[in-house]
Amino acid sequence: MFQMKDLTSFEQVVPFIVIGIAIISLLYAAWLRSVVLAKDKGTAKMQEVWNAIRMGADAYLGRQLRTILPLIAVLAVAMFLSVAVVKPTQEAFDMFGDNATIIVAIGRTIAFILGASFSLIVGQYGMRMAVQANVRVASASRRGFTEALSIAYYAGTITGMLTDGLGLLGGTVIFIIFGKAAPDALLGFGFGGTLLALFMRVGGGIYTKAADVGADLVGKVEKDIPEDDPRNAAVIADLVGDNVGDCAGMAADIFESYEVTIVSALILGLAVMAIDPTHAAKWIIYPLIIRGIGVISSIIGTFTVPIWETIPIKALRAHNAEESMFRSYEVSSIITIISAFIVSLLYEGDWRLGALTAIGVALAVAYNPLTSYFTSTSKPPVKEIVKQTRGGPATTILSGLASGYESTVWALVVIVISFGLALVLFQKEGPTYILYAIAMIGIGMLSHTGNNVAMDSYGPISDNANGIGEMAWQGMEDETTIKARQIMADLDAVGNTTKAITKGVAIASAVIAAASLFGSYITDVARVQLQNGMPVLDSIRISDTKVFIGLLLGGALPWLFSSLSIRAVSRAAGLIVEEVRRQFRLPGIMEGTVAPDYKQVVGISTESAQKELIPLAVIAVITPLIVGLVLQVEALGGFLAGIIVSGQLLAVFMSNTGGAWDNAKKSVEDEPRDLIANTGKGSERHKAAVVGDTVGDPLKDTAGPALNPMIKVVNLVSLLAAPLLVTSKLENPVTIVIVIVLFAAVIWAIWQSKREIILPESSGLAK
Repeated sequence: MFQMKDLTSFEQVVPFIVIGIAIISLLYAAWLRSVVLAKDKGTAKMQEVWNAIRMGADAYLGRQLRTILPLIAVLAVAMFLSVAVVKPTQEAFDMFGDNATIIVAIGRTIAFILGASFSLIVGQYGMRMAVQANVRVASASRRGFTEALSIAYYAGTITGMLTDGLGLLGGTVIFIIFGKAAPDALLGFGFGGTLLALFMRVGGGIYTKAADVGADLVGKVEKDIPEDDPRNAAVIADLVGDNVGDCAGMAADIFESYEVTIVSALILGLAVMAIDPTHAAKWIIYPLIIRGIGVISSIIGTFTVPIWETIPIKALRAHNAEESMFRSYEVSSIITIISAFIVSLLYEGDWRLGALTAIGVALAVAYNPLTSYFTSTSKPPVKEIVKQTRGGPATTILSGLASGYESTVWALVVIVISFGLALVLFQKEGPTYILYAIAMIGIGMLSHTGNNVAMDSYGPISDNANGIGEMAWQGMEDETTIKARQIMADLDAVGNTTKAITKGVAIASAVIAAASLFGSYITDVARVQLQNGMPVLDSIRISDTKVFIGLLLGGALPWLFSSLSIRAVSRAAGLIVEEVRRQFRLPGIMEGTVAPDYKQVVGISTESAQKELIPLAVIAVITPLIVGLVLQVEALGGFLAGIIVSGQLLAVFMSNTGGAWDNAKKSVEDEPRDLIANTGKGSERHKAAVVGDTVGDPLKDTAGPALNPMIKVVNLVSLLAAPLLVTSKLENPVTIVIVIVLFAAVIWAIWQSKREIILPESSGLAK
């Protein structure tokens, strides 16, 4: 246990209260599940389409599990053995005495498995609930808007509450068991969650965009048929991809940010405790309190979403689903900010901690209008892209690039402002306090993780519902069906905006988490150097040649990672295009008298996505080790700084550019169809917009989101290896051999990622 003599009675109780809140979050998720599953699944035709989506999703998840479990097993062993190479912290020896090494080894291994398992549960179970909800939303749309909205949003909230509950439960239990030695085990917890998020983000992103691009290029551009036309062999794979990418991938992504920020906050909190022993426990108890408050405020906020649509007072009633969700977010934000100031004043006697929470919440809120401005159909950037479709694909792409380049600057400025405020508040106390303040901004920003994940999962749920309706109700033009189609179209349109916003929040949270880990890295390196009687690292000198080399290499890594991700989508999409074209040439497919082979395209997408998982993970895990062993720890700090800056700029650019192209395409599709006037679906302007959207799809849904976990994986590996890297010498023959092996592994990973996909003979496309 934590040393009780150092804690007040209130502080001893807080962790157990937080565990209780985590359990409440999980119970809330269970209740929402029962509410969603109680709804009907519609007609037999709707269930037929839904069952194809469900089977495709299950097949993907099963294949993914078989791919990653061996690597998880290997890394679990590595976690156990890591303590033999990198000794536990002094805090661990203070807590456990001579048994510290074996206790930390066991604890870190279990924590790693726990973090990986929780991330997997959040991603997989959240996705399965999304699949269960989509057909129920389609069915409910025949009865009314509010019911359809509540099912879609509550199903997404289940994933959000799982993220909150499991993240809070795991981190708090580890804190209770290990006390001030908790960072030794929490590093394993964070690394497990981050690694799984990388797998689910990369695999889901490649799957969803390969299917989407393939379906659009042949269906919309070549055959001029609707988006979810059942004659298109890629349509089921496309609907499956929405779930594996935006539900499973995003949920795991935000979950690991949720984990990582608490890890860095506790590490930096312990560093502050060493400087300020007076009421020292507040620096590590406060983050737990804020996390607990955030869960309660998320429960209240998410529960109110459908209520805004039914308020009797017309002036207070929400006009659409987007407004209802934003209002719920505002409710959660107000509760958290007020509670944070009350706690900081009554418990810590320091209003600045409450201010840090408020800054973090405001940072998340600020990304709503900022992302919306550059991606919404009603704002100037997207309208400009729509105008440029008159010039064809080239001008469409150029205007989208210009908008995306600008958007990433302002996104970075918002983060810089938040860091500047942290600097102003704690400048007098010194750099360790400032780094802790940045970590607390991350805690505040992710305090409403439940709301963020709910809004993101809502997107693919409503998108799938729309697709199920299009496929199941083809040719039906009765009044109920027409009304239901309009309801689902409205829900789907809002989903596009909420997905873009939550991607922006996810990227920003990744940067905050990485910056917090960067601060933890410097603190950890300095601690080990002090223990070994070495000069202590208190800053990163860019003027040092090694550090500058590390900075350049770090800046380059996100570009390599993105290149390999996009190349994977391009190759897989090419195979899907050929398969869809092949099936359209079969008699009866285009006429609608013969059903296409949906499973074939699902198989191609699954095979392509799984192939990329291990090589990209190897690159993320090994590159920081090579830099640290060859150029030493200070240069590795430069490497991490380069990754954070380059990765943030690139991720936001890709996310917003792709989102703008997507909504520009939808704007053109909403125009009246007139081929002579060059408007609407099937026009040359539409084809140009589809090309822009097709280019943007792998940017916004594969490469951009994959950078989030990649940045954090690199930072966590660096943090785990820091004690070893401090004492390593390149002159040592063993070190040279290790570097050669690691370098060879990176070369293999790059070669593997660029190698042509070989499919089974049954695909008809095997080479």
